[in-house]
Amino acid sequence: MEGIIDLRSDTVTLPTQEMLDAMMKAELGDDVYGEDKTTVMLQEYAADLLGKGAGLLVPSGTMGNLIAILTHAQAKRAEIIAEFSSHMMVAEGGGYANLASCSVRPLVGEHGALDPRKVEECIRDRANEHHPVTRLICMENTHNYAGGTVIPPNKIYEVKKIAEKYGIPMHLDGARIFNAAIALGIEAREIAEPFESVQLCLSKGLSAPVGSLLLGSKEFIKEARFFRKMLGGGMRQCGIIAAAGMVALTGMVDRLAEDHENARTLALGLVRIPGIRIDMDTVQSNIVRADIENTGMESPVFVARLKERGVLCGGQGKYIVRFVLNRHIDSKNVLTALDQIGDITRIRTNS
Repeated sequence: MEGIIDLRSDTVTLPTQEMLDAMMKAELGDDVYGEDKTTVMLQEYAADLLGKGAGLLVPSGTMGNLIAILTHAQAKRAEIIAEFSSHMMVAEGGGYANLASCSVRPLVGEHGALDPRKVEECIRDRANEHHPVTRLICMENTHNYAGGTVIPPNKIYEVKKIAEKYGIPMHLDGARIFNAAIALGIEAREIAEPFESVQLCLSKGLSAPVGSLLLGSKEFIKEARFFRKMLGGGMRQCGIIAAAGMVALTGMVDRLAEDHENARTLALGLVRIPGIRIDMDTVQSNIVRADIENTGMESPVFVARLKERGVLCGGQGKYIVRFVLNRHIDSKNVLTALDQIGDITRIRTNS
């Protein structure tokens, strides 16, 4: 929509012209037979980039996370440990229960990070016939519902020590792993290293039109291919997707820093608007969560009034509004959005 400032998500990004050109020229084959050379190239490139043995292109991050659970925790009595507000727990249709038949032990984290002591307290083995068995520990980085917060490697390794002690694999929902890497000033492979499997999205800030990658050992990916097929994710000439993904990984990562800078500018502007509160400690990447309770509006009203003024955002609860910066939003757009937000709050206050 022309003239619209869309801050709902970084999933609204459109492919670049370079991506469209690459899609047109992609060398194609049947990927279920392993014959799509562009897809093979993307999977191998991504695996090498994150220090894993192999990769698997899947249609979505949700499917990638579900395949990881199925592959790691297909045994009976399986239970997974995950942060209670992680995307896998609250926004993926309960696939861990409905399709993977796993119970879940949700833990409240600090800005999305798991407490290793709580993790160890929750680990259960088959010695007790009343309990399921802990088969997988899941983490998310950056953590969406905590406000795009970043979990540094030292906190990950604290949990890894517990996982190794009990022989439990770890999976990373790294939908925005490159945002985490940019925020930390390190390579993404440093974040991925402690995990037996990693899922990353190509279609968020990296701007590819569709697709995610699941990465792990060669043995893990071989098994994961079965579950991808079972879920209906086996694709044919998907090199047209993979071609855009290659452009995303090779040319779109560094520019994520612009989104982080714009998010900081937006957050600093929002906290100056009466009635809006933000925990600035959570503004670490491209997501800003604002508490608007003191404006006198609930989030559906706030979102609707802002939409009337050409600014789109999303509600995450009664009084929480989320803004997500992406490559279509520049510094001028941020200032315009702040002006419109200031106007609707002043109108509400004066009415």
